[in-house]
Amino acid sequence: MTATFTPTNNLTLPTGWHRLTPIWQGGEEVIQQGLPHAQLAPAWQLLLLGDGSPTRHLQLLTGEPTEVDVIDMSLVGMDLDGAPDLIKAVPGPRLRRQVWLRTASGQRLAYATSWWEASHVDEYLQNRSLPIWASLARLRTELYRDVQGIYYGYSDALKSGFDEEGPFWGRHYLFWHHGQPLTLIYEVFSPYLTKYLGAMQLLQQSGEQEGEGEANSLESPEASKNQEVFNFNEP
Repeated sequence: MTATFTPTNNLTLPTGWHRLTPIWQGGEEVIQQGLPHAQLAPAWQLLLLGDGSPTRHLQLLTGEPTEVDVIDMSLVGMDLDGAPDLIKAVPGPRLRRQVWLRTASGQRLAYATSWWEASHVDEYLQNRSLPIWASLARLRTELYRDVQGIYYGYSDALKSGFDEEGPFWGRHYLFWHHGQPLTLIYEVFSPYLTKYLGAMQLLQQSGEQEGEGEANSLESPEASKNQEVFNFNEP
């Protein structure tokens, strides 16, 4: 596979990254507790809230190798880059990497942006055309994936890139290595994955009371409460 990207060696941040405009979002407490199945189906929760490799999961789901198209490698210096606040845990100056994750046959499955300490990125991404999981697995790097935020929202750029209607589910997490933050990653998954995972939300069971169904909906007062409690600062 040939990856194409254009490194940017200035700090003018010429290329933006594709952050969701959320209609709902949650933080660490929501991630630990899980979500009502009427809001996010169990199979999707395993993908979004679990600490396993999404690259490996996508490969197992589709039966094809997961490959990457690198669309951006930019030095962002000490700029916070509109990223989640956890970017402050990654030492600077920083480098931002953007990729599409796709099947070998070309179907886009996910979008990811990651931020790395620029001076050390080559140690971990020796082959920048490989998915992060594949690169780190080759190095036998021991990692802990610390999921800290989940999002449900829209992005015109991702709608176009996936050729799918939103809203989309996304998340962000830190990779820890030897007790130190290695990289911050922000991922968004394509609704195309419903082909393998099923519907994103489970329909209300007939035995449930109407009021219970309302409490589990994305527009419910509880969802609004979670959005307020886990509201991340916008750039």
